[in-house]
Amino acid sequence: MAANDLLLTLNAGSSSLKFSLYKAQPELSMLAHGQVEGLGDSPRLQAELGAGTRLQQSLRHDAAVGDHELALQAILDVLTHHFHGEVLSAVSHRVVHGGPEFAAPQLIDAALLAQLERFCPLAPLHQPHNLAGIRAARAAFPEAHQVACFDTAFHRSHPFVADTFALPRRYYEQGIRRYGFHGLSYEFIARRLRELEPERALGRVVIAHLGNGASMCALRGGRSVASTMGFTALDGLPMGTRCGQLDPGVLLYLMSEHRMDPAALSDLLYKNAGLKGLSGESHDVRVLQASGSPAAREALAYFVDRGRRELAGLAACLGGLDALVLTGGIGENAAELRADLLADMEWMGLRLDPEANQRGQALISHPDSKVHIRVIKTDEERMLAEHAAELLWA
Repeated sequence: MAANDLLLTLNAGSSSLKFSLYKAQPELSMLAHGQVEGLGDSPRLQAELGAGTRLQQSLRHDAAVGDHELALQAILDVLTHHFHGEVLSAVSHRVVHGGPEFAAPQLIDAALLAQLERFCPLAPLHQPHNLAGIRAARAAFPEAHQVACFDTAFHRSHPFVADTFALPRRYYEQGIRRYGFHGLSYEFIARRLRELEPERALGRVVIAHLGNGASMCALRGGRSVASTMGFTALDGLPMGTRCGQLDPGVLLYLMSEHRMDPAALSDLLYKNAGLKGLSGESHDVRVLQASGSPAAREALAYFVDRGRRELAGLAACLGGLDALVLTGGIGENAAELRADLLADMEWMGLRLDPEANQRGQALISHPDSKVHIRVIKTDEERMLAEHAAELLWA
């Protein structure tokens, strides 16, 4: 790659398309970033293009064309106008599910795309949109390298006991196993923690990625050894609209007594459960905190209770804790929820500094806390860029 070549990252979700543009060499430096939100409803583009230039604009909704394609075209139009003459050498894509095969970033070709299509039923909110973004980028940049980075890849280091279900072994061999997700976020945090506290980073660490999608991951030596998410992104913690841990007998009951088919169950568990379902109001923690209704308070209390259970369980897997990192929209910003999550946890070595927490400092553990508690802003786009750079020219 030449020194003036550019690297674009795309993070396609169910209702958004995030992007960042980097100058590739001599070292990665961000030139622009932004996102298109509201896909499927009222899409709007927000971007920061360097030198204080900010852009906001509404986009037309056209289901016949596909909102992700329209979003990508809008992003490309903006970048072409502001970075005319620069060469785009690579596009790095977040792909939620890489199945059991992929434990590292991969160059994308038609055969890989066909393989990734098979995992759409395992991540229906994300995988189809990830692949739509790849197809649109391949059409727009036929000469550029296209790189797939998998959210599941970071968890392929799990031991068997953290990777399997108590089902007949043949199902494990067929790919029914605990994959774990949010891997790009966890890997970014693990790398940054290593820069901040190298000794603790190589010890026993739990990272809590708390947002509309929520999970926790246990790391030893900087490698994932257990995660709260499993076969799909439904398991573990309750989320904005997803149920989290659920007795499978509930599903059997809903199928037999309520006559719910797979489509109805999917709609319930992915889109109408979690904080939204419990509160009957919203999936957004900020809205629920402002509401103060009994149902909103109970929904938040359930979120905290399950989080405390999962945190303790992961600490047990590690045999103790050296560091806890909170990240994601809730983990980074919701001081009150952080305080509730960590209240009376000194028996685990976790002692929060209330003032540091309220001020939103980077280190929020009390000086006497045996476990360091940090808040680190995650950056999946940066991780996508680092992976592509390492794959293509490291």
